[in-house]
Amino acid sequence: MIKKDTSEMLAELQSCSDFKSFHESNRDIMIQKSLSELLSELIEIHGIKKADAIKRAEINEIYAYQIFSGKRVPEKKKLLNLCIGMELSFEEIQSLLKVSGYAPLYPKNSFDCIIIYGICKKMTVAEINYLLYDYGEETLS
Repeated sequence: MIKKDTSEMLAELQSCSDFKSFHESNRDIMIQKSLSELLSELIEIHGIKKADAIKRAEINEIYAYQIFSGKRVPEKKKLLNLCIGMELSFEEIQSLLKVSGYAPLYPKNSFDCIIIYGICKKMTVAEINYLLYDYGEETLS
């Protein structure tokens, strides 16, 4: 499989004269998995138990299992809770946000900046919430 970065693929898409040809040559590198499939893959890759991740995420257990099963699409904050509970890397979280249709975390945004700091410092949801509160931002939960 050929790897292309996003900017290269976008440039190719903008200059193509035939979408069908573009799609044929790029379909293998397009994201074709759902959020629930990607979350399950990450659980397996990291060797995490769903129950442990949910407990650390500090979200309702039923709601979390509905996210994992694909029955519910989480709000951005709930997805962040779950990602932090799963102890995912910053890059993994950014990818999941994009796949879910949410904007990636942006360091010039005060709320996002605090979240990024918390992720990089391996803080818990509670610790990040305290920091958000201290800086006058809405908390994750």
